[in-house]
Amino acid sequence: MRSRFRLPRMKPAALLLLLLAATVHAEPIGSVDTAFKLIGPDHKIVVDAYDDPRVQGVTCYVSRAKTGGISGAIGIAEDKAEASIACRQVGPIAIAQPLPKQEEVFNERISLVFKKLRIVRMVDAPRNTLVYLTYSDRLIDGSPKNSVTAVPVGRETPIPLKK
Repeated sequence: MRSRFRLPRMKPAALLLLLLAATVHAEPIGSVDTAFKLIGPDHKIVVDAYDDPRVQGVTCYVSRAKTGGISGAIGIAEDKAEASIACRQVGPIAIAQPLPKQEEVFNERISLVFKKLRIVRMVDAPRNTLVYLTYSDRLIDGSPKNSVTAVPVGRETPIPLKK
């Protein structure tokens, strides 16, 4: 008996965006303990890798504090609003679609409700460079602590911009 269930037809661009959105996630690279906790995990600094979902060949490495103890173990700890970022070309750069001048490429909750770690990509068109900024924000009171890095793109690969 044949099933009558069919997937809806999607335009290739919509399918590509759906696949890219599904692949944006942090990949843990490693961590170091910074403070011993008798109960629950230790406080630590974690390093995660984030592949830019719209720029093939660029990966961002972000280090940040992760609170341990009981509150960290059960997911209610509020991590510090401090992070460092280094983005690098890790393969041939390919940009399938024009990029906006500025776009958030990733965010992750770092407290129960109110705080997020964000990574924003900016295009420096005159220098053909991708600039990445990481910062955290809060619902009420954000933090000015931030870190920035840049990935120059060879002139043979001009960065297409959305108009």
